[in-house]
Amino acid sequence: MSNRPFAAAGRSVPLLRAGLIAGIVVTAALYPLAALTGLGAKATAHAVEQKTDILRTALPAETSYLYAPDGKTVLTMFYEEYRQYTKLSDMSPNIQQAIVAAEDNRFYQHHGVDPKGVARAFVANARSSGVSQGASTLTMQYVRMALRDSAKTPKEVQEATQQTSLRKVKEMRMALDIEKELTKEQILERYLNSAYFGHRAYGIYAASQIFFSKTPATLTPVEAATLAGLVKSPSEYDPITSDQKDATGRRNYVLDNMTRLGFMSPDVAAAYKSEPIQLKLTDPPNDCASIPKKYNSWGFACDYVKNWWSAQPAFGENRLERMDKLRRGGYRIVLSIDPKIQAAAEQNVGAQDNTGSPFANGIVVSEPGTGRVKAMAVNRTYSLDLSQNGPTSNPEADPNVKANYPNTVAPLLGGGTLPGYQAGSTFKMFPMLAALDSGMKLSTSFNAPYTYKSSVYDGWAPSNASGAMTGNQTMWSGFGKSVNTYFVWLEEQVGADRAVRMAEQLGLRWRTDVDKEQASPAKAKKWGSFTLGVSDATPLEMANAYAAVAADGRYCEAIPVLSISNRDGTPATYTTPGGVQREIAKPRCRQVVSADAARAATDAARCPTGDTPAKGSCGGWSTADSVRGTVGRPVAGKTGTTDSTRSAWFAGFTPELAAASFIADPDNPFNAVGDGQSQIPVNAVARTLRDALKGQPVRQFTPPSDEIVG
Repeated sequence: MSNRPFAAAGRSVPLLRAGLIAGIVVTAALYPLAALTGLGAKATAHAVEQKTDILRTALPAETSYLYAPDGKTVLTMFYEEYRQYTKLSDMSPNIQQAIVAAEDNRFYQHHGVDPKGVARAFVANARSSGVSQGASTLTMQYVRMALRDSAKTPKEVQEATQQTSLRKVKEMRMALDIEKELTKEQILERYLNSAYFGHRAYGIYAASQIFFSKTPATLTPVEAATLAGLVKSPSEYDPITSDQKDATGRRNYVLDNMTRLGFMSPDVAAAYKSEPIQLKLTDPPNDCASIPKKYNSWGFACDYVKNWWSAQPAFGENRLERMDKLRRGGYRIVLSIDPKIQAAAEQNVGAQDNTGSPFANGIVVSEPGTGRVKAMAVNRTYSLDLSQNGPTSNPEADPNVKANYPNTVAPLLGGGTLPGYQAGSTFKMFPMLAALDSGMKLSTSFNAPYTYKSSVYDGWAPSNASGAMTGNQTMWSGFGKSVNTYFVWLEEQVGADRAVRMAEQLGLRWRTDVDKEQASPAKAKKWGSFTLGVSDATPLEMANAYAAVAADGRYCEAIPVLSISNRDGTPATYTTPGGVQREIAKPRCRQVVSADAARAATDAARCPTGDTPAKGSCGGWSTADSVRGTVGRPVAGKTGTTDSTRSAWFAGFTPELAAASFIADPDNPFNAVGDGQSQIPVNAVARTLRDALKGQPVRQFTPPSDEIVG
């Protein structure tokens, strides 16, 4: 006897030499017992015992869903294999009967390995001197699929699917073990959730959706027979890309078997066989580019979900493992974006500029006290199609490089690898917080000159934007008028390194080599220009940093989701370094500065907006005095522009919401937006806060204590 392999539908069993046909039936009938007690038994016993436990609980990869905040509207899915686990009770009896008729007529009679099936396969293949039948039961096929789906390395995948006698022996032994542990119904359920039907449809739910746009519960006998017929060879019997002749023949074969097994009468089967295959195709969305057109701008928030997910240790040791979890873990993710706030943000960035401009105007809205992202909007279309984009505005780039407008998927609002944009005087918040938290008073005064030569920063001599800023200033007036020389002096008093560390505690990260070097412990003490916002930042970071001020100094990590559920509906959790189990989607907050220091900074930050602080004087004028009138309620914030107005910013907040908006050219940071467009982010924030809070009760800021006022 030789071990010449033969295969049917991708399966192999040993083939007896043709000259031994007379003994085939007897030998084949005894093959399972002989194989399990003979060929490779000792070599495979340990591996079988190791993997039996996996098979008892193995669940196949499953699609993850991203929902709108209502928890019902599907925005998109993430998958390598489109699949959703479905209970047998939620499947039509038609598909249960059809798969048995197609793949294993004796499924309910055998105990995992079918001696009669093995005998038939040996005889048929020996007579044909080739391949005509296989002998794998549904249970054996499930074993193979479960090993494939639970494999963690390419080697394990190969071992689960390789065409060898040893693999078949393992498969048979495991099938017998599995039948002792699981009922026939449990095996059938798992099989139908694991089988591949073609067109990236793994499992019966995906197949029902892709081919017939329905759930497995409503499959008709004809539809069920069509799908069951695909499992043997999804490409050969594909009813979508073929002329349907082979698919129809295979479907009719399944219907005939259903008749022989008593699942339907011959007359009914004959009527079904006369029907053409009628498909109703669905192309399931996958990833952020597939978000419906109605929610196009939500694509940027979706993209942030992916970037945020890839940074969460709870989902794996590295980015690759975490993204694999997203695409295979069957999670239910509810986005934190608020439809009303998102609509306001979209309208108010769109009102300022259109997608025909190289200048991106974007806004992010964050919720103080939770860090949840409530809106992400930019005057761009979220799309992978760059064919209509013009050439980049960067003169140093290859002329064939496309611009980022009107279409892009670049994370222009933050959360990705892009460094962001110089944020100008919005950074003055960080030395002010550091000063207040160190015990300095709001009333701390300095006679700020037009130009100030710093002895701490090696003679660096910054100037103010206007001579009208010259004179005695406090934190209120210095912040309201954005007096550079006051804040360079203030930074000297508290230490530039403490201002840098404050920004880091409030979520800022340094992404360029220059910023990393300047923020290093060796350099930070001399980084005098830090207070003028020479570092890059993203609107996501700035919105969240200012949200911490609104939340009485309690910083919460930016989080783009309301909830994350496992495939069984339980909340997805992680274990903290202290051993505490927490839900991944819960806010992660910490007190960065004292509540009184944050309230004092808020009081000073009311000055730039034209609002009236609770305890001090703004000095008669401010840089964005229209904001209070637009928002129509207490509001704080800060403008920011860079040299030659290459970018312009505004970060603002009420007790309920914080927002940061910018305008800049993402392709070419030296392409100045100009003073004429510096009001755009101011209006974007003011109008978005106004529209988002319309109809809500007016809340007041909590005043700082008299002690910190001084």
